[in-house]
Amino acid sequence: MSLLSRLRGGWGADPLWGVVYDFLVEHPVVGRPVWFAGIHSDLRRLHATADEVGRLPDGSRVLDVPCGGGVALRGLRPSQRIEYVAADLAPEMLERTRQAALRRGVMHLVATRQADVGALPFEDGSFDLVLSLTGLHCFPDPRRAVEEMARVLRPGGRLVGSALLNDTGLAFEPLRRGGRLGGLIGPCCTSTELASWSAAAGVPLEVELAGAFGYFAGVKAG
Repeated sequence: MSLLSRLRGGWGADPLWGVVYDFLVEHPVVGRPVWFAGIHSDLRRLHATADEVGRLPDGSRVLDVPCGGGVALRGLRPSQRIEYVAADLAPEMLERTRQAALRRGVMHLVATRQADVGALPFEDGSFDLVLSLTGLHCFPDPRRAVEEMARVLRPGGRLVGSALLNDTGLAFEPLRRGGRLGGLIGPCCTSTELASWSAAAGVPLEVELAGAFGYFAGVKAG
């Protein structure tokens, strides 16, 4: 793949931004100030969301979508007895997730699956936790993505994640527009839209804005 293709973006092309993102998340000494300078949010919030995985009881099933380069694996412990499904549309991202799982010693817990978040190939109520870190804004149809993530979540299960949202202020409009021009993000949504779509799908969400991002969490009604 040419350097120009990777610079121009598009998640299916394994853009260089994906590598940068993974590095920032995994190296907080550098990542925290860069993250704050770029989006005015604390990287520790993303880490805390990923850490939910490490608190799951034995027998739990997790869906990480989109898994990207596998940054959410930082919350997974090798001694856990859970099933972690890492799903992404891009084969390049799935390979990077496999490599991250090998480095972390958790490959025995991780299954990768090529999947379109708009039509997830999983049965209703299949997962105890659906995790979507820095991904919702990448999807061409965020409403459909929310509905599908809610559908595969079991009653009492949690939906958690983070996303670049459209109602975080004009200061971040260049970031949103630049991301769209680069093919890295889609139409996105507002925090109100996100909460409304999820509630209609049976998962009332709390959405908290922090800089350019919104962090969301909710439990599916039983």
